[in-house]
Amino acid sequence: VQLQACGGGLVEAGGSLRLSCAASGSIVSINSMGWYRQAAGKQLEWVATISKGVTTNYADSVNGRFITSRDNAKTTAYLQMNSLKPEDTAVYLCKAEGIRYGSTPDYLPNTWGQGTLVTVSS
Repeated sequence: VQLQACGGGLVEAGGSLRLSCAASGSIVSINSMGWYRQAAGKQLEWVATISKGVTTNYADSVNGRFITSRDNAKTTAYLQMNSLKPEDTAVYLCKAEGIRYGSTPDYLPNTWGQGTLVTVSS
């Protein structure tokens, strides 16, 4: 099972980016998918979570600007980031919780994808 995050890049303040996080590997189901970020020299920060039932929660710092969603198969999550600010600059990571995969199916409690860098210029 792998998570592949992509969509980062350089954008001016006020602009938008859309990140995606795709799970692969005979996925049966995923309970929730979350987004985190880590700015240089700072601790990992939770950004948003979307449940299997598509309930969403956001950190106060991004609420109203970021929107997370999942595709119909529930194996890919998206993070639409609008009205970006320089303080949103960070490596963004995705995490999948409660992955069932394979024919058994087997279970993974937490799986992290690699990060994608978002840089917001002022």
